[in-house]
Amino acid sequence: MCRYRLIAVSATYAWRKTEMSKSILSIAMAIVFASATLSVAAHAASAGDPVAGKIAYGACMSCHSIGDNDIGPAHHGVVGRKAGSVPGYSYSIALKNSGIVWTPEMIDRWLQGPQKLVPGTKMFFSVGDPKTRADIIAYLATQK
Repeated sequence: MCRYRLIAVSATYAWRKTEMSKSILSIAMAIVFASATLSVAAHAASAGDPVAGKIAYGACMSCHSIGDNDIGPAHHGVVGRKAGSVPGYSYSIALKNSGIVWTPEMIDRWLQGPQKLVPGTKMFFSVGDPKTRADIIAYLATQK
C-alpha cells in the first residue's frame, strides 16, 4: 500500500510540475509578445514624418528658429550636437553642464519634459504626443 501511495504522490508531483512549466512558458511568451509589440510601436513612433514635423514645429517657433538664436537657441544642425554649444546663445548653467548630445532619443526625452530631464533649464514647453514628437524630430533631422 505504501508503494502505491508513493506512485500516486509522484504522479501528482509530475503533473503539478508540468502544469507549472506550462504556466511559466505562457508567462514568458506573453512577456516576449508584449516586448515585441512595444518595440514595433516605439519604432513606428520614432519613424516620424518630417513634413508633418515642419507643421508641428510651428509651435516651437514662439521661441526658436532654425537659423537664428531667439528666446531659444537656433535649431539648425541640432541633431547630433552637444547641448549648450550654439555660439551666441546664453544657455542655463544646468544645460551647459548636462553633457547631453542631441540624439533623436534624447530630443524625444527632452520634449517630454525639459525640466524633468535637466532641472534648472530655461525651457518649460513640452510635447505630450509621441507621434508629434517623432515628427518634430524627423523635421529637425533634415535641418543640417
